[in-house]
Amino acid sequence: MKILHTADWHIGQLFHDFDRTQEHEAFLNWLLSILMQQQADALLISGDVFDQANPGAHSIKLFYQFLQRATAQQPQLQIIITAGNHDSPTRLEAPKPLLENSNIHIVGTVQRDDAGAIDYDALTIPLKNSKGDIAAWCLAIPFLRVGDYPHLMDAESPYGAGVAAFYDAAAQNALTIRQPHQALIAMGHLHAQKAEITDMDAKERLIMGGVESIAASAFHPDLAYVALGHIHKAQQIGKPTIRYSGSPIPMSFTERNYKHQVVCFTLENETLSDLSFLEVPIAIPVVSVPAKHSVLTTVLQALNELPDYETPPYLEVRVLEDQPEPGLRAKIEAALEGKSVRLASINLKRIKAISNGEATTDEIIPSIESLQPIDIMTRVYTSKYNSPPPDTLVTLFNEVVNEIAANPS
Repeated sequence: MKILHTADWHIGQLFHDFDRTQEHEAFLNWLLSILMQQQADALLISGDVFDQANPGAHSIKLFYQFLQRATAQQPQLQIIITAGNHDSPTRLEAPKPLLENSNIHIVGTVQRDDAGAIDYDALTIPLKNSKGDIAAWCLAIPFLRVGDYPHLMDAESPYGAGVAAFYDAAAQNALTIRQPHQALIAMGHLHAQKAEITDMDAKERLIMGGVESIAASAFHPDLAYVALGHIHKAQQIGKPTIRYSGSPIPMSFTERNYKHQVVCFTLENETLSDLSFLEVPIAIPVVSVPAKHSVLTTVLQALNELPDYETPPYLEVRVLEDQPEPGLRAKIEAALEGKSVRLASINLKRIKAISNGEATTDEIIPSIESLQPIDIMTRVYTSKYNSPPPDTLVTLFNEVVNEIAANPS
């Protein structure tokens, strides 16, 4: 069986207020061609299909159109979709009644039987080869929320221990179902230990913490492949068969140098072979200028030297602010006039004051009531720019203070 693994599409994401429909359409069109080119038997989508729990109508339409086109061009293609933390589990599962007789399986929630026990059978999906025989079983496990996984008393990390127990029980259940020569694979949307993360990953909910993460040992050794989502950088965890596919398009400027890809592999009986990585073409480039934060004169020079891009990229301008820069955005926009770029972000860093030592108990800190306005302004300016305010700024500030004092109303 030929299987493709992808995740973290985030359909509907706005990139610094820029709509990304064009990029998602380009990716999905490319994916359709890859599925056909590879003659894939199955496609695994490991969570975060949408960027928001309540996606817009156009985002939903884009996703369903992809499913329709994929199954129309390859009627035997099996598609398994699990919910990520950005997805609404119930909303993602809404069309399930219409898909019961199709090769599309959507798993958003963890079902329980009448006794309250987890229904692991509902998460265990058969994958059939071109002959129609079951060649593998997929543990389609969505993002696990509180209440989904077993609660283990006295566990050092209740989340990590509970999720590990969930995966072990799911694997043990699948082992009782599978027949000889049938492979086992699993899907997951979680933070694995030692995974390299970006600023976007770091902004996720608490499970992104180092303590509340999952060790590679949580995945049963009989699993031929583990298809992970949640971390945007494509990487292996522990061994080559436990992998994040990564996001297909850059989700932030820190992801601009990532290799965006889908993972492709073959299952031969119970083993994996022909593991390969198919790079996704980037529809709209992501560029940061200069390479590191620099003072405004250097920044403006770098902007003036920008090349003519065939496709206007998203641009992040990196400014090191060593003094106030009134009209900063206007100056940057003037430098970009006539340039084929999409100005998405002005990333500011300030030069911090360098302390000469720790404060002592003898240091007298005046109360704010004893300070004059110019004293407060001087302290704030010095703390931000590591130097006293220039005379011209002091003069202007005093003029404003005097004018307010003369006209208090």
